[in-house]
Amino acid sequence: MRHGEVENPKGILYGRLPGYHLSELGRRMAERVAEHLAHRDIAYVVASPLERAQETAEPVAKIHGLAVASDKRLIEADNIFQGKTFGVGDGALRRIANWPHLRNPFRPSWGEPYTDQAVRMMAALEAARDAARGHEALCVSHQLPIWTVRSFVERRRLWHDPRRRQCTLASLTTFTFVGDRIVSVGYTEPAHDLVPPHLRAGAKPVKGKGRGAGA
Repeated sequence: MRHGEVENPKGILYGRLPGYHLSELGRRMAERVAEHLAHRDIAYVVASPLERAQETAEPVAKIHGLAVASDKRLIEADNIFQGKTFGVGDGALRRIANWPHLRNPFRPSWGEPYTDQAVRMMAALEAARDAARGHEALCVSHQLPIWTVRSFVERRRLWHDPRRRQCTLASLTTFTFVGDRIVSVGYTEPAHDLVPPHLRAGAKPVKGKGRGAGA
């Protein structure tokens, strides 16, 4: 699960910075997903150590009578622009000081390599699978790591256009295991109607190689 909306009035790229909590809308999103998952066989709930992920996981854990575990492998991707405003149309691409960090979008040169994200996220998924063996687990993470591990599992290239990520706020990307092997990937948006239109998943859904809808 991707975390819900964050209180961020200044539009900072907050990355791994502490102190960024869910907004009121974000808390509603988390509650909505908890209701959606109320009847699922969830035996383990784990989240990135960042506040927004922990807070998103709490309603699901509560409804299932569980505690929220923490796994640093689910954390947001590292980014050199953390703590700054950086986006399309804000002049960031014209700043000479930023150019060295933008030289290689395939790695990417501005942050944690995609391959490193995929490796740690796969390890986190496998740990959650083992903790809930025979049942279901909920892992709460962040958009880029979730999309990266999904792309890895579906055998797509890891570098991509961020606008085309199918991983909106409070969405669920489901990995179904049979034994130790992932057999399908699914995607749902239980809080779709709560997500502001400009923050929803990419305009054009990605055609993955997985099958099954999942939770």
